[in-house]
Amino acid sequence: MNVREGDAQARSTAEAVARRSYGKLVAFLAARTRDVAAAEDALSEAFASALADWPTKGCPSNPEGWLLTVARRKVIDMYRGRRRAEIASERIQIMAEGLDAAAADADIPDQRLALMFACAHPAIDPSIRAPLILQAVLGLDAKTIASAFLMSPAAMSKRLVRAKDKIRQAGVPFTVPEREELPHRLDTVLDAIYAAFAEGWTDPGGTDLARRDLAEEAIFLSRVVTELLPSEPEALGLLALLLHAEARRPARRNPNGDYVPLVEQDPALWDHQLIDEAEAALNRASAMGAIGRYQLEGALQSAHVHRCRTGQANWAEVVQLYDALFAIVGSPVVAINRALAIAELHGASAALESMQAVAADERVAEYQPYWAARAELLAKAGAHDEARQAYEIAVGLERDPAVRRFLQQRQSALNP
Repeated sequence: MNVREGDAQARSTAEAVARRSYGKLVAFLAARTRDVAAAEDALSEAFASALADWPTKGCPSNPEGWLLTVARRKVIDMYRGRRRAEIASERIQIMAEGLDAAAADADIPDQRLALMFACAHPAIDPSIRAPLILQAVLGLDAKTIASAFLMSPAAMSKRLVRAKDKIRQAGVPFTVPEREELPHRLDTVLDAIYAAFAEGWTDPGGTDLARRDLAEEAIFLSRVVTELLPSEPEALGLLALLLHAEARRPARRNPNGDYVPLVEQDPALWDHQLIDEAEAALNRASAMGAIGRYQLEGALQSAHVHRCRTGQANWAEVVQLYDALFAIVGSPVVAINRALAIAELHGASAALESMQAVAADERVAEYQPYWAARAELLAKAGAHDEARQAYEIAVGLERDPAVRRFLQQRQSALNP
């Protein structure tokens, strides 16, 4: 094997491990040091070492084990360099122990869930818990997380650093809480899983392996939570929501790669096995008699599936579900989707009126779906000049080329 081939294989292997095992490796290191930042830094250095060593020495048979061993040594070196006896001696002893000594909780498939609950600890600012889980467990960078949470990358980066410092300074334990404590921190964990899936969902065709893996890992983590808490209806509701969304992935692009909105999708292309699993999860949740956000979100997806499959309009039911959801979360995102449903039931003018309160929310100024929805409603109301301007803003904010083309086509179709 020549140097170029060795370099390509090393990079390919490292990228595969990063996608598959980043969260597990960080979770292992952080659980034993209670220092998320040190775990991330050590793992980053281990990957750099891999890219330097593997091209000439060959990829190891167990790349995850190789990376973990190197990262563990990096952590030990970090603590020795700090010359702080009160932390160094304890941490060095912990990290120097054999890998087999760290047994995960028997009730948890792996230590990622323990790390997620550590990030959701009451000592951490509630507004940064979900972003922290996304970075620590799934490896998202601050820029990507900031986009998901409608915040500037610089502000998000600073808040993440402060949160990791808080975990270290407060000695937050990296263990799964006792079962009676779990529900109190479950909402944050579910929010983080949902945000992670949303990032993976932005690659509808599944051509970006990292994003596709992100969506799949979010579904995996959602299943882990339902296995841990089989009687928690909101965990089941989230699983149903994610499965319904993922089931439609094959229909979101046509053979030419063009964006296909839900109303124009071919239900025959949907993954009906995932839909059946989603419906089963919703039925289990509804039997528990405690309605929550994710159950309502899952029920909305189920209603859309039923309408598209049967051709029977159910917009009154959809608006009712959005009303209930908005009463719980009060989110501008929900208000926008609710307005689109109101348009189907009561017309575009009523929908635009319902969106007036959202327009005053500064978070929607750079939120593409708001401008796309506003443009669509203005076009239906006959306000083509205003619609054209709204489409222009939506196109400028959209990152996906296929969606940009779709919006541009809608804009071009407006009467002069």
